[in-house]
Amino acid sequence: MSSSPLSFAPAPPTTAGSSLAQRFREVRERTELLCAPLLPEDTVVQPMLDVSPPKWHLAHVTWFWETFLLKEHLPGYTVFHPDYAFLFNSYYNSLGSRVNRADRGTISRPALADVYAYRAHVDEHMPQLLALADTLPSAFHEVFELGLQHEQQHQELLATDIKYILSTSPLAPAYFRKDTEAASRVAEAPKATWLPVPGGISRIGYEGTGFCFDNELNAHEVLTTDFEIQNRLVTNGEYLEFVKAGGYQDFRHWLGEGWDLVQSMGWEAPLYWVQKDDQWHRFTHRGLQPVNLAAPVTHVSFYEAQAYATWAGARLLTEQQWEVAARHFLASPVGGTFLESNLLDPQPLPPDADPNRCHQLLGDAWEWTYSAYHPYPGYNRAPGALGEYNGKFMVNQLVLRGGSCATPISHIRLTYRNFFHADKRWQFTGIRLAR
Repeated sequence: MSSSPLSFAPAPPTTAGSSLAQRFREVRERTELLCAPLLPEDTVVQPMLDVSPPKWHLAHVTWFWETFLLKEHLPGYTVFHPDYAFLFNSYYNSLGSRVNRADRGTISRPALADVYAYRAHVDEHMPQLLALADTLPSAFHEVFELGLQHEQQHQELLATDIKYILSTSPLAPAYFRKDTEAASRVAEAPKATWLPVPGGISRIGYEGTGFCFDNELNAHEVLTTDFEIQNRLVTNGEYLEFVKAGGYQDFRHWLGEGWDLVQSMGWEAPLYWVQKDDQWHRFTHRGLQPVNLAAPVTHVSFYEAQAYATWAGARLLTEQQWEVAARHFLASPVGGTFLESNLLDPQPLPPDADPNRCHQLLGDAWEWTYSAYHPYPGYNRAPGALGEYNGKFMVNQLVLRGGSCATPISHIRLTYRNFFHADKRWQFTGIRLAR
């Protein structure tokens, strides 16, 4: 399958505008539900470059619908405000100048109420456009599907950005109310087991008929040798042993760049871990909580994941091995923890989990792989603005697989390729060992 001209494979054709309108409404409502617990003051904070203010997210995804669909396909549509294209464009050089990413926290105006009015304006006009869906070209349906997927990506970013923003407050406020369902407490995770994966020639990459991003194309054959994979993610308790053993003080476990970063940044544990009353706590969406030792460790960089694997006498999977293993074990989102759980924390396996099954491949935590984010064979970057969606980021980044507790369940696929620089920790990034 070759890359679509709009940088992703098209979804199956839909003839009912009402069905499209329902999907649009559900995605838009979830974005606003994620922001509902916030104060207006919370929505303008940008404590670091990787984090965007929630107000900016709310406006940016709305700008996407307005720019790529309403302006292009709805006769007589007038943009809500002429300055919003400059304020809320993210990285599309094809569409003109924009506020620098590092300066999104300076956008105190428009007010949050104005941003919600912007969303209401676009949400009012989109059903008018979707009523014409049967008469619109296939390019419209492709971009509409991309718009849904794009907003779901920003829902995950909202969940993680909000967590980082609240963690920087001196009050360490909780995102969830005290009466909301909390993460399950399991005294001890079941002992990890090693599961064999036979080597050989396998196909990886997307070959279905539904949506995928262009970086999942084209499907191709890879050769892997026999290897073993742990049947679950590394837990907080296991990672704590690395911390207690002086893992952050021993250069022998680390890649050179990682060791330099540990020293310069003073890292002693994963992001959000702090010691309080001689006990490790971690900041969560429910505020500061004792570390749940049975739950998967998250918010670790690639450097930390690699160092832990080396200390444990193992290694990380390559991207190819991860997908081969996921196919071998028939990975399914069933049983995984996703955004819809409203937990926003990966969950421990129950003590009676089957030791012969491979768990947590989809959901809970993104798994670092030891593979560079490069194009698949035959990749063609699409022309125009939407061609900037993935292709221009294919350098100096590493691939992560599997989704997390902040990923919408309908957004994840076995072939989904996430990517970050090796030092990033604010996402729900975790570890699975191989050997």
